[in-house]
Amino acid sequence: MSSNPVGIKPETRNHKGFFVQDADYELVSIEASGWALICVDDAVCHYVDPDNLLIQNLEA
Repeated sequence: MSSNPVGIKPETRNHKGFFVQDADYELVSIEASGWALICVDDAVCHYVDPDNLLIQNLEA
């Protein structure tokens, strides 16, 4: 996994229209299709709209 932590806005849905559980995600990539791939671990990943991501500032 990468080290790009992100959060998600409330009521975020994945590319299939299902709500995504609020958790600590890692941004894996932003695909050419426009979806952002985020993962909790190697088994739990979702494609979401990049506008629903909250970038976490780890330096603050």
